[in-house]
Amino acid sequence: MLFTLCSNAFGIQGRIVLNRTDAICVSLVREILEENGVTRNRKIRRAILGVLLYAAFCTIGGIFLASVGLRPARRPLTENEIELARESARNLNAEMENESVTTEDGIVLHAWRLRPRRGNGDDVILLHGLGDNRMGMIGYAQVLVADGFTVLMPDARAHGVSGGELATFGLRERDDIRQWTELLEAKDHPRCVFGFGESMGAAQLLESLGVNVPFCAVAAESPFASFREIAYDRMGQPFHLGPWMGKTLFRPVVEVGLLRARWKYGLNLEDAAPEDTVARTTVPVLLIHGKVDSNIPVRHSRMILARTGKAGIQTAKVQLWEVEGADHCGAISADRSGFEQRLIGWFFAHDAAGAPLAGNR
Repeated sequence: MLFTLCSNAFGIQGRIVLNRTDAICVSLVREILEENGVTRNRKIRRAILGVLLYAAFCTIGGIFLASVGLRPARRPLTENEIELARESARNLNAEMENESVTTEDGIVLHAWRLRPRRGNGDDVILLHGLGDNRMGMIGYAQVLVADGFTVLMPDARAHGVSGGELATFGLRERDDIRQWTELLEAKDHPRCVFGFGESMGAAQLLESLGVNVPFCAVAAESPFASFREIAYDRMGQPFHLGPWMGKTLFRPVVEVGLLRARWKYGLNLEDAAPEDTVARTTVPVLLIHGKVDSNIPVRHSRMILARTGKAGIQTAKVQLWEVEGADHCGAISADRSGFEQRLIGWFFAHDAAGAPLAGNR
């Protein structure tokens, strides 16, 4: 109708102008539609590329983290460290002997056994953290030997001078710990064998309670509640964020890492869960954790304690000491006297005889 009115009003020239206008409008509409289509396709391609890059990052990141986590940098013993240990033994009026066991999978593990000449009849196994060796526990050994405990200081598998290529976060180490206790019982015939570990060693110690290691009591400083939970923390720590990043944005990295460990190494790291083991054990457990631990946050020990409550374990059997101002495995530095009193008091409270026989102090 508009075209007819314009034709009547303006004649032939008007019809020519309107025809050109219609053509221009059609062309503009076509260009707009084409541009929208191109833009939409470009956005779709970018979205697909982003998803592919994210998937590639998570896959590569998970594989890398699994490989690095299971193969920690090895810290070998030096001659200076060996001499320092010998000097400590002499100062404490103790004998230092080399010990070794061969694991069920054929790995040779090595340790020192420090035996005071006036012992109290009890033994303690000391377990170091990830990437460390037995010398990382020498300060604790000095405290315990001074109170008459015989102390065993092993290098964990894949650490120090012990054999093995993989650190399995307790999956295989729990049986290693059982073999060490058997060695102590055969050589020392102690009234009690106790255990103390820090960080990874603390988690391994707690997991060993699931294979019926005959401890009278144990103490664990800065353990993780489960491998999955500490993996969530590791994802957020570079950004100074909590575990939420590992549970959300970087969750696929964690899942790929767990799958990689299972498929390539035959390790189900989902089973590395001290919180589950402590919930089932009847062995008394003292948890020690710094309130400002920036490596393994105190929430992990709180989770372990909470699980024991749900499982109905007596509160006297599992206790948590949260240390003011202490960072990772820093209780002895933040409150040395409190640390010594709690640790040794915990062991003596669960001694088979109820009190120490002797001491070097």
